[in-house]
Amino acid sequence: MNEQAISRPDDSRRSCPPTEALHSAEVFDGEPGCISQARALADRFLGRLVSEWMAVLGTHTRNDLMLAVSELVTNADRYSHGPYLLELEGTAERISVTVYDSSSALPVFYSPDPGRLGGHGMEIVVALCDRLTAERVPVGKRIRAEFMLSS
Repeated sequence: MNEQAISRPDDSRRSCPPTEALHSAEVFDGEPGCISQARALADRFLGRLVSEWMAVLGTHTRNDLMLAVSELVTNADRYSHGPYLLELEGTAERISVTVYDSSSALPVFYSPDPGRLGGHGMEIVVALCDRLTAERVPVGKRIRAEFMLSS
């Protein structure tokens, strides 16, 4: 059977965002500079998402997402015993930031306490994102922060 793709002569697809997701991922070994490199990866990813997927990112969303990347990668760097993977996935409607690391210990979520020294990373990520999941996986754990974008 022959399959045919038919498009309108005005090529209206150019004005519609793609339906698939944009992906980017990189493994970090915990050497000095990894957190900065992870933020640079996220920044390039957001630039591509805006230009190729026509995502609308406000300054607040961009800053929230970059801070979440910093916090999640810092936790993986600090608490895992091996390399960690940062995976970014996005469409014009949503972005997910996922970090896989080798530690099976799930993060501790403390109640807000301005007097507590340290332990605020996950509290910050929870406040920034629309949904956060943490689960054990065969390689250790996966932490995923999801952000919904306004249209």
